Amino acid sequence: MKLSLVIMVFVNYGGGKYWFFKHESWNGLTVADLVFPWFVFIMGTSIALSLSSMLRWGSSKWKVLRKILWRSFLLILLGIIVVNPNYCLGPLSWDNLRIPGVLQRLGLTYLVVAALELLFTRAESGTWEATYPALQDILPYWPQWIFILMLEVVWLCLTFLLPVPDCPRGYLGPGGIGDFGNYPNCTGGAAGYIDRLLLGEKHIYQHPSSSVIYQTTMPYDPEGILGTINSIVMAFLGLQAGKITLFYKDQHKQIMIRFVIWSIVMGIISAILTKCSKEEGFIPINKNLWSISYVTTTGCFAFILLLLIYYLVDVKKFWSGAPFFYPVEDARQPIPRRASDSKPHCDNSLGHNIIFTLQEEDILEDLIEAVKV
Repeated sequence: MKLSLVIMVFVNYGGGKYWFFKHESWNGLTVADLVFPWFVFIMGTSIALSLSSMLRWGSSKWKVLRKILWRSFLLILLGIIVVNPNYCLGPLSWDNLRIPGVLQRLGLTYLVVAALELLFTRAESGTWEATYPALQDILPYWPQWIFILMLEVVWLCLTFLLPVPDCPRGYLGPGGIGDFGNYPNCTGGAAGYIDRLLLGEKHIYQHPSSSVIYQTTMPYDPEGILGTINSIVMAFLGLQAGKITLFYKDQHKQIMIRFVIWSIVMGIISAILTKCSKEEGFIPINKNLWSISYVTTTGCFAFILLLLIYYLVDVKKFWSGAPFFYPVEDARQPIPRRASDSKPHCDNSLGHNIIFTLQEEDILEDLIEAVKV
C-alpha cells in the first residue's frame, strides 16, 4: 500500500514528465494505471488481516459491521464533498456535483468486500480444511466465490448485451474520432450509457482522458457504476492474498507458491482475454472501463510484486521497505497545506487529497496497521 501511495502522489504531481507516468487515453497500460488497482488490491488484503485481528480480540460482528458502514459512508461523503473536481469550476451545487469518484469507489468496494468477508469469516476450522488442506483458503468460502462470479456475470451481460442507443452492442471504444468516427457519442459503451442514464451527464466526469486524442465530446466517468463491479473483484483478489498469509502463517514456501500460482492464473486469463495484444483482444486492457482483463492483468502484477516484497522483507529480511514507508510512516502526521489556499482541494493534487481525507478519519492508519498484524 505504501508503494502505491508513493507512486500515486508522484503521478499526480506530474510524474517527472515521463510518458509512462501518464494514463493511457483508452486501451493499454502504463505505470500510472497500476496505482489505483494496486491500492484496491492491498485494501482487500488489509481487510482480511484487520477483520481477523478484530474478531480475534473479541469484537462482535455487529460492532465490526457498524465500523464498516460508518467508514464506507465517510469515504463516499468525503469523496463527493472534499475531493470533487467540479468544485474547482465554481461553488459546489447539485447542478454540477460529480457523484462518482475515487473515494466513492473505494468506499463502495470496501463496504461490499468487508461485509462479504465479515459474513462468512469463521473463528474455527472445519471439515474442508481437514479434507482438502491445500485449498483451505478457498473452499470454506465458496459462497463468496459464487457471489463474486455472479457479479462478474452481471458486468459481462451489461457490457456486451445491454442495448445502447445509436451504438453497436458490446462497444468498448472511446467514441469521438475513434473507430473512424463511426460512433462519436458512444464513449465507454454500456458503462458510459448507464452513468449518463442513472446519474445524469452533469454529474459525471466532464473531461475524460480520451478527449485529448479521440476528441470525444461526451462526458465519461472512469469511476462510474459499472466499473465498480470489477474494482470489487480486484479487492477480492487482494482479500485472497490476505487469507493466504493468514492460513499459511510462517509457512513461507506455501505462501510464495500460492502467490506464484495466482499470478500465473491471472496472467493466463489476461492472455486469453486480450490475445496478448493492445487492441485486438476479446476484452482489451482498459482502465477507463475497468475491464476484467485490466483487473486480471494488474492482479497478476500485484501478486508478483507482493511475492517479491514478501521474499525480500519477510523471508530474507534483506529490505526494510525503505524509502517507501517514510511518506506514510505515521498516518497521524498531517500533510502540510498552505493556509492561503481558499480551495485546497482544487489547488492540491488528487493524490494529496485522498491521503489527507484518509488521514482525517484514521482510515489510512488502520490500513497500515492491519498490514503489520
